[in-house]
Amino acid sequence: MAPSVTTTHEIATSVIDLQTSSTRAVNELLSSLDAPTSLTITQPQGAHALACGLDKDIDVTIDGHVGYYCAGMNQHASVTVTGNAGVGVAENMMSGTVHVKGDASQSAGATAHGGLLIIDGNAAARCGISMKGVDIVVGGDIGHMSAFMGQAGRLVVCGNAGEALGDSLYEARIYVRGTVASLGADCIKKDMRPEHLKELGELLAAAGLHHDPTEFSRYGSARQLYNFHVDNASAY
Repeated sequence: MAPSVTTTHEIATSVIDLQTSSTRAVNELLSSLDAPTSLTITQPQGAHALACGLDKDIDVTIDGHVGYYCAGMNQHASVTVTGNAGVGVAENMMSGTVHVKGDASQSAGATAHGGLLIIDGNAAARCGISMKGVDIVVGGDIGHMSAFMGQAGRLVVCGNAGEALGDSLYEARIYVRGTVASLGADCIKKDMRPEHLKELGELLAAAGLHHDPTEFSRYGSARQLYNFHVDNASAY
């Protein structure tokens, strides 16, 4: 006999086992007027699109690994994943906090407009792609093409960065503590002025990290690709 699935109306506890409830029921509860102020989701076992579209001040802890697009479109909520996260965690986040205590797959924080994304472990390729104002702090390494077309926000990397970092960057700021395999088109290393050290220190503190900001290097746009110029045609 197949296991029973709990419906939204049957969920009255602040702890939900996702093996006896559906992802849809949990997401509906989190978005409802009856949502608790805090909720722990157990046994997610890589469920996709979990805790998406939250738009209220609520604390959600997901005890385990999640699949793709966890905490996407988040507003105001605080979402903690105790394991690893699949593709697109916190994609298009607007505000709030998303904290992944393990590793994150590709496109973490993609197109996000605001809020804070913390990844304690490593992040794969395209971390912060097309970021539009989000702050992302990665405790480990990031993969290639991270911050590609980053328009605004800050990306902090406490480990190493892969190839083509900041390719076609606009005004997003990047801080890397380790090595950078290569810089993308129009991304250059820049001086660390006092205001950047202060900014970086605040971001590290917000993520619960204690690295010395002076150990980081800053990268940003050379602003050579803002307007078309035939001499730069090969870089577009």
